Amino acid sequence: MALPIWSELLAGVEFGFLWISPVTLGYGIPHGDGSAVVLVPGFLGTDFYLTQFRSWLRRIGYRPYYSGISMNAECPNLLIQQYLHTAIQEAYKSTKRKIHIIGHSLGGTMARAVAAQSPDRVASVITLGAPIQGLAGHPAVMRAAELIRKRILKRHGPGVFPGCYTARCTCSFIESLMGKFPKSVCQTAIYSKATG
Repeated sequence: MALPIWSELLAGVEFGFLWISPVTLGYGIPHGDGSAVVLVPGFLGTDFYLTQFRSWLRRIGYRPYYSGISMNAECPNLLIQQYLHTAIQEAYKSTKRKIHIIGHSLGGTMARAVAAQSPDRVASVITLGAPIQGLAGHPAVMRAAELIRKRILKRHGPGVFPGCYTARCTCSFIESLMGKFPKSVCQTAIYSKATG
């Protein structure tokens, strides 16, 4: 059963409760070891909405990096090639060790794909509400995805596969998701009852 889209308005209330939580200040949780963490925004999201999360990761002892994605409304394969590989390379170079990737929603799926493509650079993937076992979403979100798909096909034409932005796509993004996930990369999926 689809949740009403207005329920997303409760995000502000949840954000307020988060700010008064001791966890926000880093109390009662294990601190990081300075490892690099690349954050990947979800569908229609930007690096900007991950700013508080990035600050929190830094506060608890990690070295967070933005993905470089100005808006996650493009062919995931192109976004991985144009931005995520660069962010991972930069994070890896600065710490001289494997990095962690945290992705929200579609960003989580992209994080899994890029980890499968670069297991020598990625230590772990954490997905937050990501569609790992199939695509499902609120009808309004699915309509927005179809508009993005049409824009991708119009903008890139023969530069993308006809099934781009669908489960029928055959690009390396989808191939990375369909193959075996590398055993050397730890993975954690976090989802809510609404997303799982």
